[in-house]
Amino acid sequence: MGNLPLHPIVVHFPIVLSILLPIFAVGTLWAIRRGKTPRLWALPFAMAAVLAGSAFVATRTGANEEERVERVVPERAIHSHEEAAERFQVIAAVVAAIALVGLAGGMVGTAARLVATVGALVLVFAGYQVGHAGGKLVYQHNAGAAYTTSGGQANAAGDLNQGGADEADSDAR
Repeated sequence: MGNLPLHPIVVHFPIVLSILLPIFAVGTLWAIRRGKTPRLWALPFAMAAVLAGSAFVATRTGANEEERVERVVPERAIHSHEEAAERFQVIAAVVAAIALVGLAGGMVGTAARLVATVGALVLVFAGYQVGHAGGKLVYQHNAGAAYTTSGGQANAAGDLNQGGADEADSDAR
C-alpha cells in the first residue's frame, strides 16, 4: 500500500457529499416548512462542514502528489484540475459558513438556509467540473502510470500494462 496514492481515495468523499448535500438541504427545508424545528438544519450544516473539510484534504493530497504525476501528465491538464478543485474548495467553505448561519432563528436563519441550499446546488456543478478534469487526468492522460511504472515514466516502447488482453500479451512474450 506504500505506493498507492492517497488522493484518488480521498477525493470521493467531497464528491459524494456534494451530491448528497442538496438532497438533505431540500429535505430539511421541506421538513422545517411543514412544522419541524429549525434545529433540524444541524444535519445539512454538519454535512456542509464535513464536505468543506474533505475538500480541503482532497486538495492537499492532490498537491502532495502533483510532482509525481507531472512526470506523465501535461501540466495544463493538471492545472485545469487544480483550479477546479480550488474553486470547489472555496465554494464548499462558503456554503458551510452560510449553513452555520442557517442554525440561527428568524429571518436571518431562514435566508441563510435558502442561500446555503442554492450554494449546495452550485457545489454539484463545481464537483462535476473537478471530477471531469480529474477523470481526464486518469483516462485521457494516464495519470495512474505515475504509480505503475518505475519512476513514474513509461518504458521506451510506451507499453503500459492496462490489464485484460495486454496482460496476457505481456505474459506470452
